Amino acid sequence: MAKREDRPMREPQDEFVRKLIAVNRVTKVVKGGRNMRFSALVVVGDEKGSVGLGMGKAQEIPEAIEKAVAAGKRNLVKISLDNNTIPHQVIGKFGRGVVLLMPAVPGTGVIAGGPVRAVLEAAGIKDIRTKSLGSSNPINSSKATWDGLKQLRSAAEIAALRGKAVEEIL
Repeated sequence: MAKREDRPMREPQDEFVRKLIAVNRVTKVVKGGRNMRFSALVVVGDEKGSVGLGMGKAQEIPEAIEKAVAAGKRNLVKISLDNNTIPHQVIGKFGRGVVLLMPAVPGTGVIAGGPVRAVLEAAGIKDIRTKSLGSSNPINSSKATWDGLKQLRSAAEIAALRGKAVEEIL
């Protein structure tokens, strides 16, 4: 049986895939004792090039997940794809988390681990090679992956920025 984090959660009226990356129990020590809360990290995507990352905190896990999903939908970004892979190599950074994203030929699959894989699958990337170079913390590595995806530019976008034809760029 698959772990809960591996199965995408999907509601019937929603076109987005939600993947739970991490749940942490956080404790605040106050005069009367300890206040326990839960922090959830969720990736939301449509598997067609839009992906968002959200964190939520609440006293119960389902509430934290719902807050994280809402935050992820607010943070959706459209990324550039080249068929089922990315247009070029990029390095994403967040805190001490560093993730190298490299395009791959069709049939390679998603070569990534844990949080990086969840973000890439929610974005709809089918063929990619990755290497996590920094922190293995799920929050840092997933946000570094998201940062790398936001940096991607297609040849058409770069040509438009430079005022040239796509053929001149390639």
